[in-house]
Amino acid sequence: MAEFAVSPRNQVKRVPARASYDQATIYQIIDQALVCHVGFVQDGLPSVIPANHARLDDVLLLHGAQASRLMQHVGAGHEVCVAITLVDGLVLARSVAHHSLNFRSVVLFGRGAIVDEEQEKLRALKVLTEHILPGRWDEVREPSQSELKATAVVSIPIDSASAKVRCGPPADDEEDYQLPIWAGVLPLQQGALEPVDEPGLSAGIPVPDSVLNYNR
Repeated sequence: MAEFAVSPRNQVKRVPARASYDQATIYQIIDQALVCHVGFVQDGLPSVIPANHARLDDVLLLHGAQASRLMQHVGAGHEVCVAITLVDGLVLARSVAHHSLNFRSVVLFGRGAIVDEEQEKLRALKVLTEHILPGRWDEVREPSQSELKATAVVSIPIDSASAKVRCGPPADDEEDYQLPIWAGVLPLQQGALEPVDEPGLSAGIPVPDSVLNYNR
């Protein structure tokens, strides 16, 4: 079973029993999430910016406008820290102190690079599109040359990573178990609602299978 090496950089120190360095566990969380948060330092100032992402093998892909400072910073080869979190439930204890969340999270580290070769860029954009909605790439028009030129794509090899997972019921203090207070977990999940047609959609165009069959 492949695991990331534990180092001072990626080691989970708070409640280490919840830590995982298993590559399969980490990649499953990355693949399920739609949004990541990219942390970086520029001109001595820290920033955290949300972004769409996708994974291609052992590489995290991001895209944005050429003028984006995040794209410019990552594309220049600087190191970044990326955080991803999935919330699975509200953990409701008998006391305020023991309320929590059931969650799956990943923190990963890597050094970015620009993707500028046209076919590699198209491949990356297809991976990013398919991550949002599998099957969508084949249903729509591919990027034009001007759109490709205006779009930056960066890759971040995942050099180091760790996951942290909390699941299960609340853990109250022993003396609180006799209190007449409901305790338990309220599960949460992300789900799709009914598709909404774009206002300018021509009559008679059906909702495609990729949208109808969406499931995350």
